[in-house]
Amino acid sequence: MRIVIALGGNALLHRGERPDAAVQEANIDRVTTAIAALATEHEIVVTHGNGPQIGLLAVESAADPALSAPYPLDLLGAQTQGMIGSLLARTLHDALPGRRIAALVTHTLVRADDPAFEHPTKFVGQVYSHDVASALARRRGWHIGADTTGWRRVVPSPAPERILETDTIHDLLCGGTLVICAGGGGVPVTADYDTGALTGAEAVIDKDRTAALLAEHLKADFLLILTDVPCVYTGYGTPDQQPVLGATPAQLRGGDFPDGSMGPKTEAAARFVERTGGLAAIGALDAAYEIVHGRSGTLVRPDLPVV
Repeated sequence: MRIVIALGGNALLHRGERPDAAVQEANIDRVTTAIAALATEHEIVVTHGNGPQIGLLAVESAADPALSAPYPLDLLGAQTQGMIGSLLARTLHDALPGRRIAALVTHTLVRADDPAFEHPTKFVGQVYSHDVASALARRRGWHIGADTTGWRRVVPSPAPERILETDTIHDLLCGGTLVICAGGGGVPVTADYDTGALTGAEAVIDKDRTAALLAEHLKADFLLILTDVPCVYTGYGTPDQQPVLGATPAQLRGGDFPDGSMGPKTEAAARFVERTGGLAAIGALDAAYEIVHGRSGTLVRPDLPVV
């Protein structure tokens, strides 16, 4: 099969961990093990989140006295693609001897008039107490929002319209290359209406939405969204919590999943299955192989036709 894998933003940097390079290098082994087991049998494209990493770079950039202004989010997103892509490429090179591995800095087209630019919702960076987050928001002009364990910076997250390097990714896949791309949802860019010239956008695109769009355009068979829970749950974190082991897109959309966590994942899975008739699944990183083989996670399958 051709499988697009979407790694969660916390795959390399777990909640509460220090954002040291050594910590992320240590965490990469779990990611590599999960991907390598599938790569021996299937064509693989790997996408990844960058919330913790881009948040860290944004804080460093804002505090750097050598800069007259902080680096914009599009350039910081490109930096995270390079860093995370390099970590993944190096470890996969060692785990899959002889396999071609390519990490590609990828750009994603968004609409300049997307309403999301006026309503920031995408969490980036570390978790703060409300007092600390409020102080940072006043000092740096941030928007903040309540996450599951505290308060974080939120930035615009426009909808992906097109991944500009899709044809290149397709050619690499057809040549037997495992491709790492569309990190952090891709570098967000807008295109001039008359000339087509590209301009970076101050935003972070949801990586699951980009992964679903990329999987659709690559004609993938399977979209695999890996996170830090075994499957989708209704009533997550409450006494009424129940696992969802299988669902159609319509059933997923009937659930009440938070926008800041499981909501984008269920929507991305539902959209891919609706548009392609393929399969999608959501589950834990360490169970990636079992999820694809139907032994773990939440499987999203097409709606059965009415007869």
